[in-house]
Amino acid sequence: MPSNKAAYLEKVHVSPFQVRDAPYTSPGPKEIVIRNRAVAINPIDWILQDKGDLTFTWIKHPFVLGSDTAGEVVEVGSGITRFQVGDRVCGLALATDKHYNRSAEGAFQLYTILQDNMASPVPATMSYEEASVIPLGLSTAACALFQRDVLGLQHPKVPTPQPTGKTLLVWGGSTSVGCNAIQLAVAAGYDVITTSSPRNFELVKKLGATEAFDYNSPTVVNDIVKAFEGRTSAGALALGKGSADACIDILSRCKGDKFVAMATFPLPDPEPTRLVLLQTIIYFVSANIRLSIKSALKGIKTKFINGSDLAQNEVGKAMFEDFLPHALANNSYICAPEPQVFGSGLEMLQAACDLQKKGVSAKKIVVTL
Repeated sequence: MPSNKAAYLEKVHVSPFQVRDAPYTSPGPKEIVIRNRAVAINPIDWILQDKGDLTFTWIKHPFVLGSDTAGEVVEVGSGITRFQVGDRVCGLALATDKHYNRSAEGAFQLYTILQDNMASPVPATMSYEEASVIPLGLSTAACALFQRDVLGLQHPKVPTPQPTGKTLLVWGGSTSVGCNAIQLAVAAGYDVITTSSPRNFELVKKLGATEAFDYNSPTVVNDIVKAFEGRTSAGALALGKGSADACIDILSRCKGDKFVAMATFPLPDPEPTRLVLLQTIIYFVSANIRLSIKSALKGIKTKFINGSDLAQNEVGKAMFEDFLPHALANNSYICAPEPQVFGSGLEMLQAACDLQKKGVSAKKIVVTL
């Protein structure tokens, strides 16, 4: 049996991660075990380290975090026909999802269990570092775009289906989720209007956006409303601070679907230094009440999304089995944002999370293992 090591979060508000021996867990039905070769860092990793007791209350520490991983299959569970030992894959590790909730499925270790429907083959021409940036960004975008209780768009296909005649607004197109949302929407037959900083206009247009606007421009809302003239809205995906307000304002003045999928939870900025829990809860509740009132008055439906919900419905299979393997194989899907390799080894994960927390633009921090 392989010897495993993991970077454990011993308890919330305590850092750094503690690297030590960890159990090797064999796969159950519909599960595979992979030897991780590259893991990507997401904001949720340091948020859970700093504030996990506020939201993910089901997690019992010590715990292994990490969502984005790529590596090779070392063991296959019963009922698996898609994969065999030695296959190169990327996948969404579900340790922190309430339905799974076990360290064996965290990416911050040498060997991780992946659910069969949350993994995709990776072509030999693609590096593990490139592949590791995809899973959580794609999953979160897919939950927003394709789940029936959110935007409910038609699924992406290879080759791309006929145009739907509708346009999706993605506020925050150069983020990890935004990069994937643009590509998924285009592959499903939708036009995309997006926002980013001007230095990332070239990137978002390379991913398929037809128009890009500077989210810091004082006229951005009016500019996007004008761009929607003659178009039919497919709804909006709001990413980043202030994005939900802007998307509500825009859709209220456009024809078509009036639904905003929200992926950014409102948190106080700057972060409070006293009575942190109480002030954070008050801010979160009041912000949600305000958004609910505003959206209702403007006739807009809204919903917060959880990026791992697709594991429990048909969208997971549609992404990781029916679409992504074919899109990667024919080079029609871009691994974005571009990986920025920070270092190698489990010991580098804490510094990588600290770097991500400071903020990165159109990059995703990756640690090789």
